Amino acid sequence: MSHGRDGSEAGADASAPDPFEEDVLSLMPALRRYSRSLARSDSDGEDLLQDCVEKVLARRQQWRGVNLRAWVFTIMTNLYRNRHRHRALHPEVEYDEALGLVAEEQNADPLQSRLLERALDRLSAENRSVLMLVVIEGYRYQDVAEMMAIPIGTVMSRLSRARRQLAEAMKDDNVITLRRPK
Repeated sequence: MSHGRDGSEAGADASAPDPFEEDVLSLMPALRRYSRSLARSDSDGEDLLQDCVEKVLARRQQWRGVNLRAWVFTIMTNLYRNRHRHRALHPEVEYDEALGLVAEEQNADPLQSRLLERALDRLSAENRSVLMLVVIEGYRYQDVAEMMAIPIGTVMSRLSRARRQLAEAMKDDNVITLRRPK
C-alpha cells in the first residue's frame, strides 16, 4: 500500500479538500479584481492571476501561517512589479490592441464602467495599487505598507492622490445621469 507525504495511506483522503488550497480558492475573486486593476486589461490580469496562484501553490511551504491573504497579495504585487520592470526594458505590442479587439462589457452601466476604467487607467500604477488594496480589498494602511514594502505615510499620500485624481477625472467627464420618471 502506498503512503502520502504525511505518512497516511494514499487514496484514503484523496477526496478530502486541502485547507490551504481552499483558502487560496476563496481569495480568487479579490485576486482577480486586483490583478485586473494592476494589469489594466482582462487578459493580462488573468495571466498575472494564474502566475500568482501557481507561485503560491509552488511555494506553500514558505507561508508562515499568519495572514495568507496578505502573503498572496504581496506575491501578486511583486510579480506585477517584476513584469512591469521587464516590459519597460523590453516593450512589446499587445495583440488585442493591434487587432482592435474590444472586450464585451458586462456591467449594467457600460458607459459609467468605461469612464471609471479610463479614470483608473490615468492613475500611476503605485497610486492605483494602493487605491485597490485599501478601497476595494479593504486592507488597513499598515497592511498595504507591509505588502508593498513602503512607509505607511506613503500609503496615505498615494491613496489621497489617487482619490483626488479619480474624483477629478470622473468630474471632468461631465456625465449627467438620466433618471426615469416616477
